[in-house]
Amino acid sequence: MFFGYNGINRNIIYGLLIILVIWSLLSLGIDGWISLLVTLPAVIIAITFHEFAHAFAADRLGDTTPRNQGRLTLNPLSHLDPFGFILLMFAHIGWGKPVQINPNNFNSNKSRGFCEAMVSLAGPLMNLFIAIISCFAYILIPIFFPNFDRTQSGNICMILLNMIISINIGLGVFNLIPLPPLDGEKIFRNVLPYKAQSWLTRNYQTLYIVFMILWIFGFLEIIVSPIINVISNLIFKCVFAIVSLFL
Repeated sequence: MFFGYNGINRNIIYGLLIILVIWSLLSLGIDGWISLLVTLPAVIIAITFHEFAHAFAADRLGDTTPRNQGRLTLNPLSHLDPFGFILLMFAHIGWGKPVQINPNNFNSNKSRGFCEAMVSLAGPLMNLFIAIISCFAYILIPIFFPNFDRTQSGNICMILLNMIISINIGLGVFNLIPLPPLDGEKIFRNVLPYKAQSWLTRNYQTLYIVFMILWIFGFLEIIVSPIINVISNLIFKCVFAIVSLFL
């Protein structure tokens, strides 16, 4: 996720999210806490690479704002937003520290809309790339090291790889939803006619709240979960097919 110039009343959003966290904590059992600990490193990897990709894309397109703010790094401390990170761990919805950009700095030979769309797309694409690389590792490790997953450390490693795959696919697909404040909204907005873009900008805060309501009540999950499952299966099948060609 990254921010341009759109503002939002965060107190309203934080209030809705706090309710979501409390609800999640009340339903969290022992197994849920164990799953939470295993999820921790996978979430850090997903958020760090996602935000770094936004910063890298903006920098390559001529906007040095992320570089000047110290965001062109893989140091997780530069990308983790404490509140968003806690929410992602406990409530399965959250964010990293948004990468700020200045569209006026983009290369003059490319339109601002195109550049902003590319910066937006970079985060989800990075998550899918990490998922694919992790999928190769998940499939190749048991082939070259047959007894690896039978040891305690090996089993933990395989579980972690599985979590990295699922979280990165989930974060990548989720962020492509064309609603603010997600990356998909900026990609979608920049391919629309000017009047439609102006309407979306004027109604940004309203659409933001609509998104939160849809997510809290589970409507977005109903739509997104099947897509995530399809993409996960497709990635595994494609990676397995590629590995089979060489082994």
